[in-house]
Amino acid sequence: MTQPPRNIQRHDGAVSRLDRERLLGQRGAVVWFTGLSGSGKSTVARAVEERLAAAGRLVYVLDGDNVRHGLCSDLGFSPADRTENIRRIGHVAALLADAGVIVLTAFISPYRSDRAQVRTVVAQDFLEVWVDAPLDVCEARDPKGLYKKARASQVAEFTGVTAPYEPPQHPDLRLCTGSQSLTESATAVHDLLQQRGLLAPPSVQRP
Repeated sequence: MTQPPRNIQRHDGAVSRLDRERLLGQRGAVVWFTGLSGSGKSTVARAVEERLAAAGRLVYVLDGDNVRHGLCSDLGFSPADRTENIRRIGHVAALLADAGVIVLTAFISPYRSDRAQVRTVVAQDFLEVWVDAPLDVCEARDPKGLYKKARASQVAEFTGVTAPYEPPQHPDLRLCTGSQSLTESATAVHDLLQQRGLLAPPSVQRP
């Protein structure tokens, strides 16, 4: 089926991404935390956010539950809805990164193909962080009581129980939050940002 013509085009402003990054003294980036419910994604993201903000960095957390209150409130948890959820978040994260923000996302994002699509949208400075905690650890934590409900068939399409999770094959960082402390995990993410040069402005124009 032929798509109707779309009379839209991308417009570049007088202020470039490089200008914004130099003004902020950092590079825009997306740190994509992925893992099972209860693995510690949001907890680690908030710890990193607090650490970066205390150092004067412009940082923002996109949290799965928060986004589903608004931007993605029309979506459920079927495979198609999960894919659309991540597609939307990927574009929002890319816009924030273009503004020079260090974006920390906390989403289960169970499918490799969805995460790969976000990497393509963000292009540069996309860091995939696997928050890896064993299922039994996540289930023991069960901060929202969702595993218990899933085991009782009260929650459908629950990742790790009745829906699959595809772990990253080549993550930029793996956090073993079943054994690592929160401080150790947050420090590892901060060190990764430093190693990639994201806590300093770019010295040359981006391609």
